[in-house]
Amino acid sequence: MPRLRFPQHPPVRSRRAGVHRPLRGGHTLSGATPTARQSPVWLFDLDNTLHDTSHKIFREINIGMTAAVMETLELDEATASELRTRYYRRYGATLLGLVRHHNIDPHAFLQRSHAFDIAPLVKAERGLRDKLNRLPGRKVLFTNAPLHYARAVLKHLGILRCFDHLWGIEQMQFLGRFRPKPSVALMRHILAHEGVHPRRAVLVEDTVENLRSARKAGLRTVHVFHPGSPFGRFKNGRPHFVDLRVNCIGDLLLQKRPLRSV
Repeated sequence: MPRLRFPQHPPVRSRRAGVHRPLRGGHTLSGATPTARQSPVWLFDLDNTLHDTSHKIFREINIGMTAAVMETLELDEATASELRTRYYRRYGATLLGLVRHHNIDPHAFLQRSHAFDIAPLVKAERGLRDKLNRLPGRKVLFTNAPLHYARAVLKHLGILRCFDHLWGIEQMQFLGRFRPKPSVALMRHILAHEGVHPRRAVLVEDTVENLRSARKAGLRTVHVFHPGSPFGRFKNGRPHFVDLRVNCIGDLLLQKRPLRSV
């Protein structure tokens, strides 16, 4: 039986709320007056970057993923939980292991694993929409989460229109293979699709390995430190492949330290 694969969909477009205003005083993070040519293109992760997933949502995701594995493969809870964790660590996404080794229907699995109401669970910093609108440059969402979940979170936070494009896990297949973060090839593919030179792109992310890959692809990097991130190592200090370390999105506007050049 042939292996099921995602169709190669382009990213989802999202109408922006309007022209993004520059920082006070008309300066970018690098100190230059923003123009379409000079302003960076921001690639934002979602969970534990734009909102506090560790607050309540991670628990629901873990429960939903385990239940989906149980139902899809007809396993007991302990075996399903172990398999979910093993595939996540090996491939960066449980779904990828299930598609490769069990020939599952990926769309049905994503719907089942994220079938909870996010409204009472979402927690984020105050004034997030205004902060994103004040940050000069285009914004693109870049998450390993399923698209319906990502869209629901952004809409609940009132920031959906801040983003030009949404890249969910459904869009992360190309050249006949499915490659979520931290794939360097994926990042280069997205930059080519967006028409952005790597030196203009900035990945804002809580997971260190994804930032490491972004540097290999030529991007600048911002590490959003979150104590609940399972792969947010280097909690003390800043590794060489991280240009800036912040505690929240609002810190990007403070300009205490500019982004290093690649």
